[in-house]
Amino acid sequence: MVTNEHVVNGGVEYTVALFDGTELPATLIGADANSDVAVLQVDGPVPAVAEIGESEMLLPGQPVLALGSPLGTFTNTVTEGIVSALGRTVPDEDGGPELLNLIQHDAAINPGNSGGPLVTLAGEVVGINTLGIIDAQGLFFAVPSETVVRVAQELIAEGAVDYPYLGVVLVPLDEQTIVQWALPVEEGFYVQEVVPGSPSEQIGIQVGDILTAVNLERVGDQLSMVGALFQYKPGDEVQLTVQRGLVTMRKDIVLAERPATP
Repeated sequence: MVTNEHVVNGGVEYTVALFDGTELPATLIGADANSDVAVLQVDGPVPAVAEIGESEMLLPGQPVLALGSPLGTFTNTVTEGIVSALGRTVPDEDGGPELLNLIQHDAAINPGNSGGPLVTLAGEVVGINTLGIIDAQGLFFAVPSETVVRVAQELIAEGAVDYPYLGVVLVPLDEQTIVQWALPVEEGFYVQEVVPGSPSEQIGIQVGDILTAVNLERVGDQLSMVGALFQYKPGDEVQLTVQRGLVTMRKDIVLAERPATP
């Protein structure tokens, strides 16, 4: 069973309520805060299994339905809307990990809808609803099925997701800062700190460098560094585009595994 990480966070015991009203005890297999995806396991038969669709085939304007239990009371609620946009990034207001590559839609969801599916009119699950913007109308977001499948497979196999690690502390550059300091870039991330012994130190990244691309894919306002690296795994080699003063250079780097948080 797939749901959101924030739904299971802090839980001790878990129960899954099926569509027919059956309640089954569940075991948490794994949860990943970076994608807001969690996997639970139940024993015994289930009434049906939803088919996973291809979120990368979605188009803005396409009709979608959201299923869930708003406020935890109105079970099996269905709302309709359209795909508003794709590839959205939503920062965490409490300083947690930003959510990447989300589907933006306007099918109404409320607290209690979290973990519920976003489906096409053909009944294929193309996302898992994760949040809405409280102070706005019609701004709702879902984790795309492409991310859900990848993360769920890793959680089932390993119990956790391995994210690649550069070993730098980065500060995003806004347009005002670029203009104020007459920087020779249009967007990117300023290297504020290089972690000793990290892959970045080993290839000569320095404080003051500006990272502008990963494998020639530009990073900045539209794509964070975390988002650019999400498709890669520890051990992969990528090429960073680095701006140092007026010199542009490209450096190959082997991604490491993100150190465990103490």
